[in-house]
Amino acid sequence: QVVLAESGGGLVQAGGSLRLSCAASGLTFNWYTMGWFRQAPGKEREFVAAISWSEGSRSYADSVKGRFTISRDNAKSTTYLQMNSLKPEDTAVYYCAADRSATMKSRPDYWGQGTQVTVSS
Repeated sequence: QVVLAESGGGLVQAGGSLRLSCAASGLTFNWYTMGWFRQAPGKEREFVAAISWSEGSRSYADSVKGRFTISRDNAKSTTYLQMNSLKPEDTAVYYCAADRSATMKSRPDYWGQGTQVTVSS
């Protein structure tokens, strides 16, 4: 059974930082592109960032470029999302995702349960 367990969400003031973690189990972590999506109330789930298995390729949504950094530790089967200069519009439930493809699909193979990030103004 594949489990993607997110942690690190919470309440932060605008301009602050948070670091999300996603611990994966039940899959061969090195084989998967890992990523993050988010869903704000009343909106569709959207792509945030992704990183290839070898860390050779990273991609970001335009809205987070320069503020968020995705990374992974294959030895720990964990993916991270460092979020800096947070804005109220970053408020959402953040979901970890794993995809067997070389690039993250809009509907990944696996999802985590999500972690809430709330940015106050």
